[in-house]
Amino acid sequence: MSDVVRLISASKSDFEKMTAMELKESIYKSEGRVICGQHLLFAGEGLVRGVTNSELMFAFGADMVMLNTIDLDHIENNPGLQGLTYQQLKARCNRPIGVYLGCPKEGTEDAGKKPLYRREGMVCTPDHVQKCVDMGVDFIVLGGNPGSGTSISDVIACTKWVKEKYGDKVFVWAGKWEDGIREKVLGDPLAEYDAKDVIRQLIDAGADCIDFPAPGSRGGITVEMIRELVQYVHSYKPGTLAMSFLNSSVEGADPDTIREVAVLMKQTGADIYCIGDGGFAGCSSPENVHQLSVSVKGRPYTYFRMASVNK
Repeated sequence: MSDVVRLISASKSDFEKMTAMELKESIYKSEGRVICGQHLLFAGEGLVRGVTNSELMFAFGADMVMLNTIDLDHIENNPGLQGLTYQQLKARCNRPIGVYLGCPKEGTEDAGKKPLYRREGMVCTPDHVQKCVDMGVDFIVLGGNPGSGTSISDVIACTKWVKEKYGDKVFVWAGKWEDGIREKVLGDPLAEYDAKDVIRQLIDAGADCIDFPAPGSRGGITVEMIRELVQYVHSYKPGTLAMSFLNSSVEGADPDTIREVAVLMKQTGADIYCIGDGGFAGCSSPENVHQLSVSVKGRPYTYFRMASVNK
């Protein structure tokens, strides 16, 4: 293990030196206290005029941010970036920022419905992954937004070819934590697949982090279900990370609810705790990001993250 700084203690000068795998190691060293916010780019310019939602979430305690619905073909078609490029956003935030890529099969979009955003701009294709690499994206999350028709087999296939081509140059998160109408999420006992077999396939395909739904936010998902799978991730290939995702619109609840869900998430033993973008104008409320951060890692580390942007 290298001398890389743990993520919850890292600042601008530390982030600038991290490779993809050093970022992974810095999360591992943080002992289950990393907070990631999700920024929905198509939903508008953001909550506050003049600053992006990514900046806002970092200011309230997030350690990382994931960009959802990014249009990689037309960078100007991302209202949430407020005219910035990815590199310019990174320069403002001085924090790790990743990109969410969908893995749907062609022709699986909901028929007859007008799409909310340009789905083809965020699909996991060789061209889009190469663009992410060229932009210096800190991590790539492979999944499928609701209504996209993404199955776990699609996520496994994309994970395999991405890691075969780029190896440790790309920090890949993969799994299934949403779109449970078409196919049940990882951890759901009603799923028509063996969750541990799926996890094994994802890790064998090269996934660096396995993504799970959060107990208390996804219906029917309990701490015991996810904790067993997280333990399997950590034991099947030591060093592989696990992420628990608070979404399913619960990210738009009150801070008291976020506090309760955060305690359940922490009991799963995951390494990263994400909060979704189902709030207003493309992210959860800043108060909820702050509450998740305080509940998971306490006030001192939360305040450090809020104040150390230029350190």
